[in-house]
Amino acid sequence: MREEISDRARTLLKVLVQRHIRDGQPVGSRTLQEEAGLPVSAATIRNVMSDLEERGYLHSPHTSAGRVPTALGYRFFVDSLLEVQALDEASVDILRSALNPDKSSTDLVQSASSLLSAITSQAGIVTVPRQDAQQLRQVEFLPLSDRRVLVILVVNEREVQNRIIHTARDFSDEELRTAAALVNQRFGGQPLDRVKVQILGEMREARSRIDDYLTATLDLASQALDPEERDEDCLVAGEAHLLDSASAEDVDKLRELFEVFERKKDLLHLLERCTRADGVQIFIGEEAGYEVFGDFSVITAPYGDGRRPLGVLGVIGPTRMAYDRVIPIVDVTSRMLSSALAR
Repeated sequence: MREEISDRARTLLKVLVQRHIRDGQPVGSRTLQEEAGLPVSAATIRNVMSDLEERGYLHSPHTSAGRVPTALGYRFFVDSLLEVQALDEASVDILRSALNPDKSSTDLVQSASSLLSAITSQAGIVTVPRQDAQQLRQVEFLPLSDRRVLVILVVNEREVQNRIIHTARDFSDEELRTAAALVNQRFGGQPLDRVKVQILGEMREARSRIDDYLTATLDLASQALDPEERDEDCLVAGEAHLLDSASAEDVDKLRELFEVFERKKDLLHLLERCTRADGVQIFIGEEAGYEVFGDFSVITAPYGDGRRPLGVLGVIGPTRMAYDRVIPIVDVTSRMLSSALAR
């Protein structure tokens, strides 16, 4: 267990971190002396800084006499020294307008990453709810030409999905109405993934009874409830913001991070760990569990619909991000999104 640091060291560390967040440059003892307002000499400040460096909170870039915080230094700052700001009214108004409960759940979730990016000037992320979080409310089948059927699928409370499927035979209007009524009566209100399993089971039973119409009806329903091909399990917006705050030597690290955004596997694994977390989670550097996040921080919060967790949203930015502002933005966004999805 690490020893407590003195009040003087805490004050100097806080000032140094705040200055580094603001300017992104190593901070020297003279600057600390001027900004901290402590009645001590520059030599005393240098001694305190040396002690903090030995204990792993700071390090000295070889090109500068100043010091910058390490991931451990930022962790101490966030846990012990940070004063979180109340979210400004302008940001609250933007979130309230964009996360209108009258919008579909798809629109709400897709808006979240863009909102987070726009308000924080960092990269915004949000995971898309899995199919097991979607409940079938109603399905309708409408005939089209050439053995095609328009499927109107209502999931959760008010989200409407349309798709066109190709059938093995022609269906009359009456057959399609009967098929929709059968699906709605048997499976309405159940999770989509469970419905799919039940339909496949009933198809096997129907074939054993040589019930051609029931088999055809269930095959129609099975196609209608196939998961849509989704390119995105995790939406990322505002990656360009990371370039704005990057130095020349950070470009290679950013390239690796962008590859993570492209693959999404590691990012999804990290976010999955946060789905059932209680409130805001903060990962600084390699605390995220992956070396590629070494110079970045990830701030997340789960969202749900009042009954169960549905996903995670958050922000990725450099370790010197403005935590005092980003943390409440992530927190309030998750609360507002959850509130909108619960209505």
